[in-house]
Amino acid sequence: MEVPPVEQLAAATLSDGAAVAKHEFSDRVPVRSILCRLDGGAGLAGQRVRVGGWVKTGRKQGGGSFAFLEVNDGTCPANLQVIVDGGVADISQLVPTGTCVALDGVLKVPPEGTKQKIELRVEEVVHVGPVDPAKYPLPKTKLTLEFLREVVHLRSRTNAISAVARIRNALAYATHTFLQKHGFLYIHTPIITTSDTEGAGEMFQVTTLISEAEKVEKDLIKNPPPAEADIEAAKLLVKEKGETVAQLKSAKAGKAEIAACVAELNKAKENLLKLEERSKLKPGIPQKDGKIDYSKDFFARQAFLTVSGQLQVETFACAVSSVYTFGPTFRAEHSHTSRHLAEFWMVEPEIAFADLKDDMNCAEAYVKFLCNWLLDNCFDDMEFMAKNYDKGCIDRLRMVGSTPFERVSYTEAVAILEEAVKGGKQFENKVEWGIDLASEHERYLTEVKFQKPVIVYNYPKGIKAFYMRLNDDGKTVAAMDVLVPKVGELIGGSQREDRYEIIRDRITEMGLPLEPYEWYLDLRRYGTVKHSGFGLGFERMILFATGIDNIRDVIPFPRYPGRADL
Repeated sequence: MEVPPVEQLAAATLSDGAAVAKHEFSDRVPVRSILCRLDGGAGLAGQRVRVGGWVKTGRKQGGGSFAFLEVNDGTCPANLQVIVDGGVADISQLVPTGTCVALDGVLKVPPEGTKQKIELRVEEVVHVGPVDPAKYPLPKTKLTLEFLREVVHLRSRTNAISAVARIRNALAYATHTFLQKHGFLYIHTPIITTSDTEGAGEMFQVTTLISEAEKVEKDLIKNPPPAEADIEAAKLLVKEKGETVAQLKSAKAGKAEIAACVAELNKAKENLLKLEERSKLKPGIPQKDGKIDYSKDFFARQAFLTVSGQLQVETFACAVSSVYTFGPTFRAEHSHTSRHLAEFWMVEPEIAFADLKDDMNCAEAYVKFLCNWLLDNCFDDMEFMAKNYDKGCIDRLRMVGSTPFERVSYTEAVAILEEAVKGGKQFENKVEWGIDLASEHERYLTEVKFQKPVIVYNYPKGIKAFYMRLNDDGKTVAAMDVLVPKVGELIGGSQREDRYEIIRDRITEMGLPLEPYEWYLDLRRYGTVKHSGFGLGFERMILFATGIDNIRDVIPFPRYPGRADL
Protein backbone atom coordinates (compact mmCIF):
# COMPACT_ATOMS: atom_id res chain seq x y z
CA MET A 1 0.00 0.00 0.00
CA GLU A 2 1.40 3.40 -0.95
CA VAL A 3 1.96 5.67 2.04
CA PRO A 4 0.53 9.19 1.54
CA PRO A 5 2.90 12.11 1.99
CA VAL A 6 3.04 13.91 5.34
CA GLU A 7 1.25 16.96 3.90
CA GLN A 8 -1.75 14.82 2.88
CA LEU A 9 -1.91 13.13 6.27
CA ALA A 10 -1.85 16.55 7.95
CA ALA A 11 -4.61 17.81 5.68
CA ALA A 12 -6.72 14.73 6.39
CA THR A 13 -6.54 15.24 10.15
CA LEU A 14 -6.68 19.03 10.35
CA SER A 15 -9.21 20.06 7.70
CA ASP A 16 -12.93 20.47 8.23
CA GLY A 17 -15.23 17.52 7.71
CA ALA A 18 -12.61 14.77 7.90
CA ALA A 19 -13.03 11.86 10.28
CA VAL A 20 -10.71 12.00 13.25
CA ALA A 21 -7.65 9.78 12.71
CA LYS A 22 -6.01 7.55 15.27
CA HIS A 23 -2.25 7.56 15.65
CA GLU A 24 -0.90 5.00 13.20
CA PHE A 25 1.02 3.09 15.87
CA SER A 26 -1.19 3.65 18.91
CA ASP A 27 -4.83 3.23 19.85
CA ARG A 28 -5.20 6.91 20.79
CA VAL A 29 -6.23 9.97 18.81
CA PRO A 30 -3.64 12.77 19.04
CA VAL A 31 -5.05 15.91 20.63
CA ARG A 32 -3.68 17.85 17.66
CA SER A 33 -5.98 15.89 15.33
CA ILE A 34 -8.94 17.17 17.31
CA LEU A 35 -8.07 20.74 18.27
CA CYS A 36 -5.96 21.94 15.32
CA ARG A 37 -8.68 21.61 12.73
CA LEU A 38 -9.99 24.82 11.17
CA ASP A 39 -13.22 24.38 13.15
CA GLY A 40 -11.40 23.78 16.44
CA GLY A 41 -12.78 20.25 16.53
CA ALA A 42 -16.48 21.16 16.50
CA GLY A 43 -17.07 19.10 13.37
CA LEU A 44 -16.08 15.94 15.25
CA ALA A 45 -18.98 16.14 17.71
CA GLY A 46 -20.53 12.72 18.26
CA GLN A 47 -17.39 10.75 17.47
CA ARG A 48 -16.12 8.23 20.03
CA VAL A 49 -12.37 8.50 20.64
CA ARG A 50 -9.60 7.45 22.99
CA VAL A 51 -7.16 10.17 24.04
CA GLY A 52 -4.08 10.00 26.22
CA GLY A 53 -2.05 12.71 27.87
CA TRP A 54 -1.07 14.48 31.06
CA VAL A 55 -3.35 16.61 33.21
CA LYS A 56 -2.35 20.27 33.11
CA THR A 57 -5.06 21.37 35.50
CA GLY A 58 -7.91 19.53 37.15
CA ARG A 59 -10.74 20.71 39.35
CA LYS A 60 -13.70 19.06 41.04
CA GLN A 61 -17.11 20.56 40.44
CA GLY A 62 -20.68 19.97 41.60
CA GLY A 63 -19.66 19.13 45.14
CA GLY A 64 -17.20 16.56 43.85
CA SER A 65 -19.70 14.79 41.61
CA PHE A 66 -17.65 15.45 38.45
CA ALA A 67 -14.34 16.98 37.37
CA PHE A 68 -12.95 19.16 34.59
CA LEU A 69 -9.51 18.18 33.30
CA GLU A 70 -7.26 20.04 30.87
CA VAL A 71 -5.32 17.26 29.08
CA ASN A 72 -2.29 17.75 26.84
CA ASP A 73 -0.35 15.05 24.98
CA GLY A 74 2.43 17.27 23.60
CA THR A 75 1.24 17.22 19.99
CA CYS A 76 0.14 20.88 20.11
CA PRO A 77 0.02 23.79 22.56
CA ALA A 78 -3.73 23.49 23.15
CA ASN A 79 -5.32 21.40 25.91
CA LEU A 80 -8.38 19.22 25.42
CA GLN A 81 -11.10 19.87 28.00
CA VAL A 82 -12.32 16.64 29.53
CA ILE A 83 -15.33 16.04 31.78
CA VAL A 84 -15.29 12.98 34.04
CA ASP A 85 -18.33 11.96 36.09
CA GLY A 86 -17.74 10.69 39.64
CA GLY A 87 -19.60 7.50 38.74
CA VAL A 88 -17.04 6.66 36.03
CA ALA A 89 -13.85 6.88 38.13
CA ASP A 90 -12.34 8.11 41.38
CA ILE A 91 -11.90 11.73 40.24
CA SER A 92 -9.70 12.66 43.20
CA GLN A 93 -7.00 10.48 41.59
CA LEU A 94 -7.38 12.26 38.22
CA VAL A 95 -7.28 15.97 39.08
CA PRO A 96 -3.65 16.43 40.32
CA THR A 97 -1.41 18.22 37.82
CA GLY A 98 0.96 15.77 36.12
CA THR A 99 -1.36 12.75 36.26
CA CYS A 100 -1.20 10.61 33.11
CA VAL A 101 -4.56 9.46 31.76
CA ALA A 102 -5.93 7.42 28.86
CA LEU A 103 -9.63 8.07 28.38
CA ASP A 104 -12.43 6.71 26.20
CA GLY A 105 -15.35 9.01 25.53
CA VAL A 106 -17.52 10.97 23.13
CA LEU A 107 -16.62 14.37 21.68
CA LYS A 108 -19.37 16.93 22.33
CA VAL A 109 -19.89 20.62 21.64
CA PRO A 110 -19.81 22.48 24.98
CA PRO A 111 -22.54 24.95 26.02
CA GLU A 112 -22.57 28.36 24.34
CA GLY A 113 -20.38 31.02 25.90
CA THR A 114 -17.41 28.75 26.62
CA LYS A 115 -14.13 29.26 24.78
CA GLN A 116 -13.75 25.57 23.89
CA LYS A 117 -15.12 24.40 20.55
CA ILE A 118 -15.19 20.74 21.59
CA GLU A 119 -14.79 18.70 24.78
CA LEU A 120 -14.60 15.04 25.72
CA ARG A 121 -17.24 13.41 27.91
CA VAL A 122 -15.50 10.41 29.44
CA GLU A 123 -17.18 7.01 29.40
CA GLU A 124 -14.24 4.95 30.68
CA VAL A 125 -10.87 5.67 32.29
CA VAL A 126 -8.49 3.22 30.62
CA HIS A 127 -5.28 4.18 32.42
CA VAL A 128 -4.12 6.36 35.30
CA GLY A 129 -0.49 7.21 36.07
CA PRO A 130 -1.02 8.83 39.48
CA VAL A 131 0.91 11.74 41.00
CA ASP A 132 1.46 12.72 44.62
CA PRO A 133 0.69 16.47 44.50
CA ALA A 134 2.80 17.10 47.60
CA LYS A 135 5.92 15.77 45.86
CA TYR A 136 5.38 16.62 42.17
CA PRO A 137 7.98 19.31 41.34
CA LEU A 138 5.94 21.05 38.62
CA PRO A 139 2.96 22.80 40.21
CA LYS A 140 0.45 24.48 37.91
CA THR A 141 1.72 27.94 38.89
CA LYS A 142 3.85 29.83 36.33
CA LEU A 143 7.41 28.49 36.46
CA THR A 144 10.55 30.28 35.32
CA LEU A 145 12.81 28.76 32.70
CA GLU A 146 15.67 29.02 35.22
CA PHE A 147 13.74 26.87 37.68
CA LEU A 148 12.94 24.30 34.99
CA ARG A 149 16.66 23.72 34.37
CA GLU A 150 16.76 22.17 37.84
CA VAL A 151 14.20 19.52 36.79
CA VAL A 152 15.45 18.89 33.26
CA HIS A 153 13.95 15.37 33.19
CA LEU A 154 10.42 16.72 33.69
CA ARG A 155 10.52 20.14 32.08
CA SER A 156 9.33 18.85 28.70
CA ARG A 157 5.88 18.52 30.32
CA THR A 158 5.57 22.30 30.50
CA ASN A 159 3.95 24.41 27.78
CA ALA A 160 7.12 26.37 27.06
CA ILE A 161 9.57 23.50 26.71
CA SER A 162 7.17 21.31 24.72
CA ALA A 163 6.55 24.23 22.35
CA VAL A 164 10.31 24.69 21.93
CA ALA A 165 10.63 20.95 21.25
CA ARG A 166 8.05 21.14 18.45
CA ILE A 167 9.71 24.23 16.97
CA ARG A 168 13.11 22.52 17.17
CA ASN A 169 11.66 19.44 15.45
CA ALA A 170 10.13 21.61 12.71
CA LEU A 171 13.44 23.38 12.08
CA ALA A 172 15.30 20.05 11.88
CA TYR A 173 12.73 18.68 9.44
CA ALA A 174 12.92 21.91 7.41
CA THR A 175 16.72 21.66 7.33
CA HIS A 176 16.69 18.19 5.81
CA THR A 177 13.84 19.18 3.47
CA PHE A 178 15.69 22.25 2.13
CA LEU A 179 19.05 20.53 1.66
CA GLN A 180 17.62 17.31 0.19
CA LYS A 181 15.46 19.36 -2.16
CA HIS A 182 18.62 21.11 -3.43
CA GLY A 183 20.56 17.90 -4.02
CA PHE A 184 22.72 17.76 -0.88
CA LEU A 185 23.84 14.38 0.42
CA TYR A 186 23.58 13.84 4.21
CA ILE A 187 26.94 12.66 5.58
CA HIS A 188 27.49 11.43 9.13
CA THR A 189 30.81 12.86 10.28
CA PRO A 190 32.71 11.54 13.31
CA ILE A 191 32.08 12.82 16.82
CA ILE A 192 35.54 11.63 17.90
CA THR A 193 38.28 13.43 15.99
CA THR A 194 42.05 13.94 16.05
CA SER A 195 42.05 17.43 14.51
CA ASP A 196 41.02 20.84 15.86
CA THR A 197 38.87 22.51 13.21
CA GLU A 198 38.86 25.97 14.76
CA GLY A 199 42.45 25.87 16.02
CA ALA A 200 41.28 27.28 19.37
CA GLY A 201 42.24 24.24 21.44
CA GLU A 202 39.08 24.41 23.59
CA MET A 203 38.24 20.74 23.11
CA PHE A 204 37.06 17.89 25.28
CA GLN A 205 39.64 15.12 25.29
CA VAL A 206 38.61 11.49 24.75
CA THR A 207 40.90 9.12 26.64
CA THR A 208 40.93 5.83 28.52
CA LEU A 209 44.31 6.55 30.16
CA ILE A 210 42.77 7.85 33.37
CA SER A 211 40.34 4.96 33.87
CA GLU A 212 43.07 2.45 32.95
CA ALA A 213 45.49 4.08 35.44
CA GLU A 214 42.85 3.90 38.18
CA LYS A 215 42.23 0.25 37.37
CA VAL A 216 45.97 -0.58 37.53
CA GLU A 217 46.35 1.30 40.79
CA LYS A 218 43.51 -0.63 42.44
CA ASP A 219 44.85 -3.90 41.08
CA LEU A 220 48.38 -3.25 42.38
CA ILE A 221 47.05 -2.47 45.85
CA LYS A 222 45.01 -5.68 45.87
CA ASN A 223 47.71 -7.83 44.20
CA PRO A 224 51.19 -6.28 44.59
CA PRO A 225 53.67 -6.80 41.72
CA PRO A 226 56.02 -9.83 41.98
CA ALA A 227 59.39 -9.44 43.70
CA GLU A 228 62.61 -9.95 41.74
CA ALA A 229 63.11 -13.25 43.63
CA ASP A 230 59.73 -14.52 42.33
CA ILE A 231 60.77 -13.81 38.74
CA GLU A 232 64.16 -15.46 39.20
CA ALA A 233 62.46 -18.55 40.69
CA ALA A 234 60.09 -18.68 37.70
CA LYS A 235 63.05 -18.42 35.28
CA LEU A 236 64.84 -21.23 37.11
CA LEU A 237 61.72 -23.42 36.88
CA VAL A 238 61.51 -22.81 33.10
CA LYS A 239 65.17 -23.75 32.78
CA GLU A 240 64.70 -26.94 34.80
CA LYS A 241 61.59 -27.99 32.84
CA GLY A 242 63.45 -27.34 29.59
CA GLU A 243 66.36 -29.48 30.67
CA THR A 244 63.97 -32.30 31.70
CA VAL A 245 62.31 -32.25 28.27
CA ALA A 246 65.74 -32.33 26.59
CA GLN A 247 66.82 -35.30 28.72
CA LEU A 248 63.64 -37.25 27.94
CA LYS A 249 64.05 -36.67 24.23
CA SER A 250 67.70 -37.71 24.44
CA ALA A 251 66.72 -40.90 26.29
CA LYS A 252 64.02 -41.53 23.65
CA ALA A 253 61.30 -41.66 26.30
CA GLY A 254 57.69 -42.40 25.39
CA LYS A 255 55.59 -39.78 23.56
CA ALA A 256 53.11 -39.49 26.42
CA GLU A 257 55.85 -38.80 28.98
CA ILE A 258 57.51 -36.19 26.75
CA ALA A 259 54.15 -34.51 25.99
CA ALA A 260 53.38 -34.25 29.72
CA CYS A 261 56.76 -32.58 30.37
CA VAL A 262 56.31 -30.21 27.41
CA ALA A 263 52.94 -29.18 28.85
CA GLU A 264 54.59 -28.42 32.21
CA LEU A 265 57.30 -26.41 30.41
CA ASN A 266 54.70 -24.34 28.53
CA LYS A 267 52.80 -23.67 31.78
CA ALA A 268 56.04 -22.51 33.42
CA LYS A 269 56.81 -20.20 30.47
CA GLU A 270 53.27 -18.76 30.59
CA ASN A 271 53.61 -18.11 34.33
CA LEU A 272 56.98 -16.37 33.80
CA LEU A 273 55.50 -14.17 31.07
CA LYS A 274 52.63 -13.10 33.34
CA LEU A 275 55.02 -12.29 36.17
CA GLU A 276 57.26 -10.23 33.89
CA GLU A 277 54.30 -8.34 32.45
CA ARG A 278 52.94 -7.67 35.92
CA SER A 279 56.33 -6.46 37.16
CA LYS A 280 56.18 -3.72 34.50
CA LEU A 281 52.88 -2.34 35.82
CA LYS A 282 53.29 1.06 37.45
CA PRO A 283 50.67 3.34 39.00
CA GLY A 284 49.77 6.59 37.22
CA ILE A 285 49.35 7.64 33.60
CA PRO A 286 52.06 6.19 31.30
CA GLN A 287 54.74 8.65 30.30
CA LYS A 288 57.54 8.82 27.76
CA ASP A 289 60.32 11.42 27.81
CA GLY A 290 58.51 13.30 30.55
CA LYS A 291 55.24 13.60 28.58
CA ILE A 292 52.02 11.58 28.53
CA ASP A 293 52.51 8.54 26.30
CA TYR A 294 49.43 8.63 24.07
CA SER A 295 50.62 5.55 22.20
CA LYS A 296 49.18 3.65 25.19
CA ASP A 297 45.79 5.35 24.81
CA PHE A 298 42.73 3.73 23.20
CA PHE A 299 43.31 5.30 19.76
CA ALA A 300 47.13 5.29 20.16
CA ARG A 301 47.06 9.10 19.80
CA GLN A 302 45.30 12.14 21.26
CA ALA A 303 41.60 12.28 20.41
CA PHE A 304 38.85 14.82 21.10
CA LEU A 305 35.12 15.46 20.80
CA THR A 306 34.61 17.39 17.59
CA VAL A 307 34.02 21.14 17.46
CA SER A 308 32.81 20.82 13.86
CA GLY A 309 32.21 18.20 11.21
CA GLN A 310 33.31 20.59 8.48
CA LEU A 311 36.80 19.29 7.75
CA GLN A 312 35.59 15.71 7.47
CA VAL A 313 32.53 16.56 5.37
CA GLU A 314 34.84 18.39 2.95
CA THR A 315 36.30 15.00 1.98
CA PHE A 316 32.88 14.07 0.57
CA ALA A 317 32.31 17.48 -1.01
CA CYS A 318 35.52 16.82 -2.92
CA ALA A 319 34.03 13.59 -4.23
CA VAL A 320 30.23 13.87 -4.49
CA SER A 321 29.86 17.67 -4.78
CA SER A 322 27.02 18.88 -2.48
CA VAL A 323 26.91 17.49 1.05
CA TYR A 324 25.97 18.42 4.60
CA THR A 325 26.38 17.19 8.13
CA PHE A 326 23.97 17.88 10.99
CA GLY A 327 25.03 16.70 14.40
CA PRO A 328 26.33 17.50 17.88
CA THR A 329 29.51 19.49 18.38
CA PHE A 330 31.42 20.27 21.57
CA ARG A 331 33.37 23.19 22.99
CA ALA A 332 35.21 23.09 26.32
CA GLU A 333 34.94 26.85 26.76
CA HIS A 334 34.41 27.75 30.41
CA SER A 335 31.63 30.22 29.63
CA HIS A 336 28.47 30.92 31.59
CA THR A 337 26.87 33.35 29.13
CA SER A 338 23.35 32.96 27.75
CA ARG A 339 24.82 32.20 24.30
CA HIS A 340 27.17 29.29 25.09
CA LEU A 341 26.76 25.55 25.57
CA ALA A 342 29.37 22.83 25.94
CA GLU A 343 27.33 20.59 23.62
CA PHE A 344 25.34 22.06 20.75
CA TRP A 345 24.18 21.15 17.24
CA MET A 346 25.49 22.43 13.93
CA VAL A 347 24.15 22.30 10.38
CA GLU A 348 27.12 22.38 7.99
CA PRO A 349 26.54 22.29 4.21
CA GLU A 350 29.53 22.13 1.86
CA ILE A 351 29.32 22.83 -1.88
CA ALA A 352 31.93 21.88 -4.48
CA PHE A 353 32.48 24.21 -7.47
CA ALA A 354 31.07 27.10 -5.40
CA ASP A 355 32.62 30.46 -4.46
CA LEU A 356 31.80 32.90 -1.63
CA LYS A 357 28.89 34.45 -3.51
CA ASP A 358 27.32 31.02 -4.04
CA ASP A 359 27.84 30.33 -0.33
CA MET A 360 26.05 33.55 0.66
CA ASN A 361 23.17 32.80 -1.71
CA CYS A 362 22.73 29.33 -0.21
CA ALA A 363 22.86 30.60 3.38
CA GLU A 364 20.28 33.32 2.69
CA ALA A 365 17.91 30.93 0.93
CA TYR A 366 18.24 28.40 3.78
CA VAL A 367 17.48 30.91 6.55
CA LYS A 368 14.47 32.24 4.65
CA PHE A 369 13.23 28.69 4.11
CA LEU A 370 13.45 27.98 7.85
CA CYS A 371 11.51 31.13 8.73
CA ASN A 372 8.74 30.46 6.25
CA TRP A 373 8.57 26.79 7.28
CA LEU A 374 7.83 27.77 10.88
CA LEU A 375 5.14 30.23 9.78
CA ASP A 376 3.53 27.56 7.60
CA ASN A 377 3.89 24.54 9.87
CA CYS A 378 4.32 25.70 13.48
CA PHE A 379 2.17 28.80 13.75
CA ASP A 380 0.30 27.77 16.91
CA ASP A 381 3.59 27.30 18.77
CA MET A 382 4.90 30.60 17.42
CA GLU A 383 1.74 32.29 18.71
CA PHE A 384 2.50 30.80 22.14
CA MET A 385 6.02 32.27 21.97
CA ALA A 386 4.70 35.66 20.86
CA LYS A 387 2.25 35.72 23.75
CA ASN A 388 4.68 34.57 26.46
CA TYR A 389 8.25 35.43 25.44
CA ASP A 390 8.69 37.78 22.50
CA LYS A 391 5.73 39.60 21.00
CA GLY A 392 7.76 40.45 17.90
CA CYS A 393 8.93 36.92 17.03
CA ILE A 394 6.30 36.24 14.34
CA ASP A 395 6.84 39.62 12.66
CA ARG A 396 10.60 38.96 12.76
CA LEU A 397 10.17 35.60 11.00
CA ARG A 398 7.96 37.25 8.35
CA MET A 399 10.47 40.04 7.80
CA VAL A 400 13.49 37.74 7.49
CA GLY A 401 11.58 35.24 5.35
CA SER A 402 10.62 37.89 2.78
CA THR A 403 13.39 40.53 2.80
CA PRO A 404 16.60 40.48 0.73
CA PHE A 405 19.61 40.35 3.07
CA GLU A 406 21.95 43.35 3.08
CA ARG A 407 25.54 42.52 2.05
CA VAL A 408 28.45 44.62 3.25
CA SER A 409 32.18 43.95 3.42
CA TYR A 410 33.84 43.80 6.82
CA THR A 411 35.66 47.04 6.01
CA GLU A 412 32.35 48.76 5.19
CA ALA A 413 30.78 47.37 8.40
CA VAL A 414 33.61 48.76 10.54
CA ALA A 415 33.27 52.14 8.81
CA ILE A 416 29.53 52.16 9.62
CA LEU A 417 30.25 51.35 13.27
CA GLU A 418 32.98 54.03 13.47
CA GLU A 419 30.54 56.55 12.02
CA ALA A 420 27.99 55.55 14.68
CA VAL A 421 30.61 56.13 17.41
CA LYS A 422 31.34 59.59 15.99
CA GLY A 423 27.60 60.26 16.15
CA GLY A 424 27.51 59.48 19.87
CA LYS A 425 26.77 55.73 19.90
CA GLN A 426 28.63 54.00 22.72
CA PHE A 427 29.83 50.40 22.43
CA GLU A 428 31.41 48.41 25.24
CA ASN A 429 33.91 46.95 22.76
CA LYS A 430 36.23 49.27 20.85
CA VAL A 431 35.59 49.60 17.13
CA GLU A 432 38.59 49.44 14.80
CA TRP A 433 39.62 47.48 11.72
CA GLY A 434 40.91 44.06 12.74
CA ILE A 435 38.53 43.38 15.64
CA ASP A 436 36.21 40.39 15.73
CA LEU A 437 32.76 41.98 15.68
CA ALA A 438 31.04 41.64 19.05
CA SER A 439 27.36 40.79 19.50
CA GLU A 440 26.55 44.46 20.18
CA HIS A 441 28.14 45.45 16.86
CA GLU A 442 26.26 42.73 14.98
CA ARG A 443 22.95 43.72 16.55
CA TYR A 444 23.54 47.40 15.78
CA LEU A 445 23.99 46.54 12.10
CA THR A 446 20.89 44.34 11.96
CA GLU A 447 18.52 46.09 14.36
CA VAL A 448 19.47 49.79 14.01
CA LYS A 449 21.37 50.51 10.81
CA PHE A 450 19.72 48.14 8.31
CA GLN A 451 16.80 46.74 10.34
CA LYS A 452 17.09 43.41 8.56
CA PRO A 453 19.58 40.52 8.18
CA VAL A 454 23.07 41.47 7.09
CA ILE A 455 25.81 39.34 5.52
CA VAL A 456 29.28 40.66 6.37
CA TYR A 457 32.06 39.26 4.18
CA ASN A 458 35.84 39.49 3.59
CA TYR A 459 37.09 39.45 7.18
CA PRO A 460 40.70 40.08 8.32
CA LYS A 461 42.66 36.84 8.05
CA GLY A 462 44.00 37.21 11.60
CA ILE A 463 40.59 36.60 13.20
CA LYS A 464 39.47 33.72 11.00
CA ALA A 465 40.33 30.02 10.67
CA PHE A 466 43.24 28.65 8.61
CA TYR A 467 41.03 26.95 6.02
CA MET A 468 39.42 30.16 4.67
CA ARG A 469 40.58 31.28 1.22
CA LEU A 470 43.12 34.12 1.27
CA ASN A 471 41.98 37.08 -0.84
CA ASP A 472 44.25 38.81 -3.35
CA ASP A 473 44.87 41.70 -0.92
CA GLY A 474 46.74 39.28 1.38
CA LYS A 475 44.96 40.83 4.40
CA THR A 476 41.46 39.38 4.22
CA VAL A 477 39.87 35.99 3.67
CA ALA A 478 36.74 35.00 1.75
CA ALA A 479 34.69 34.55 4.91
CA MET A 480 31.10 35.57 5.56
CA ASP A 481 28.81 35.79 8.59
CA VAL A 482 25.03 35.99 8.41
CA LEU A 483 23.84 38.39 11.12
CA VAL A 484 20.20 38.53 12.19
CA PRO A 485 18.21 40.66 14.63
CA LYS A 486 17.90 39.37 18.21
CA VAL A 487 20.95 37.02 18.21
CA GLY A 488 23.59 38.59 15.95
CA GLU A 489 25.71 35.94 14.20
CA LEU A 490 23.59 33.02 13.06
CA ILE A 491 25.83 31.56 10.34
CA GLY A 492 29.57 31.58 9.76
CA GLY A 493 31.00 30.38 6.48
CA SER A 494 33.65 30.83 3.85
CA GLN A 495 35.11 29.81 0.55
CA ARG A 496 37.72 27.23 1.51
CA GLU A 497 41.38 27.60 0.63
CA ASP A 498 41.92 25.13 -2.22
CA ARG A 499 45.57 26.05 -3.00
CA TYR A 500 47.99 23.58 -1.41
CA GLU A 501 50.98 25.85 -0.70
CA ILE A 502 48.84 28.63 0.77
CA ILE A 503 46.83 26.44 3.15
CA ARG A 504 50.00 24.62 4.24
CA ASP A 505 51.61 27.97 5.07
CA ARG A 506 48.44 29.16 6.87
CA ILE A 507 48.45 26.09 9.15
CA THR A 508 52.11 26.69 10.03
CA GLU A 509 51.53 30.42 10.45
CA MET A 510 48.82 29.76 13.04
CA GLY A 511 51.13 27.56 15.08
CA LEU A 512 49.30 24.32 14.31
CA PRO A 513 51.15 21.05 13.64
CA LEU A 514 50.98 19.84 10.04
CA GLU A 515 50.82 16.11 10.83
CA PRO A 516 47.16 15.94 11.99
CA TYR A 517 46.11 17.83 8.82
CA GLU A 518 48.05 15.79 6.24
CA TRP A 519 44.83 14.09 5.13
CA TYR A 520 43.19 17.53 4.76
CA LEU A 521 46.13 18.73 2.69
CA ASP A 522 45.69 15.66 0.46
CA LEU A 523 42.37 17.17 -0.70
CA ARG A 524 44.47 20.03 -2.12
CA ARG A 525 47.25 17.76 -3.44
CA TYR A 526 44.97 15.41 -5.37
CA GLY A 527 42.26 16.88 -7.58
CA THR A 528 41.75 20.15 -5.71
CA VAL A 529 38.47 21.98 -6.31
CA LYS A 530 36.97 25.35 -5.47
CA HIS A 531 34.44 24.76 -2.67
CA SER A 532 32.54 26.70 -0.02
CA GLY A 533 30.40 26.02 3.02
CA PHE A 534 28.96 27.36 6.24
CA GLY A 535 27.81 26.35 9.68
CA LEU A 536 24.52 27.32 11.30
CA GLY A 537 24.31 27.09 15.07
CA PHE A 538 21.04 25.21 15.42
CA GLU A 539 20.26 26.45 18.94
CA ARG A 540 20.95 30.03 17.84
CA MET A 541 18.35 29.59 15.10
CA ILE A 542 15.85 28.49 17.74
CA LEU A 543 16.73 31.51 19.92
CA PHE A 544 16.18 33.75 16.92
CA ALA A 545 12.84 32.12 16.09
CA THR A 546 11.37 31.95 19.58
CA GLY A 547 12.76 35.07 21.22
CA ILE A 548 13.81 33.05 24.27
CA ASP A 549 16.83 34.66 25.90
CA ASN A 550 18.96 31.74 27.12
CA ILE A 551 20.38 29.03 24.87
CA ARG A 552 20.08 26.52 27.75
CA ASP A 553 16.31 26.60 27.31
CA VAL A 554 16.18 25.60 23.63
CA ILE A 555 18.12 22.31 23.81
CA PRO A 556 16.53 19.26 25.47
CA PHE A 557 19.47 18.45 27.75
CA PRO A 558 21.79 21.45 28.24
CA ARG A 559 25.45 20.89 29.07
CA TYR A 560 27.42 23.80 30.47
CA PRO A 561 30.19 24.26 33.07
CA GLY A 562 29.26 22.35 36.19
CA ARG A 563 26.12 20.75 34.71
CA ALA A 564 25.59 17.59 32.69
CA ASP A 565 22.29 16.26 34.06
CA LEU A 566 21.04 12.85 32.91
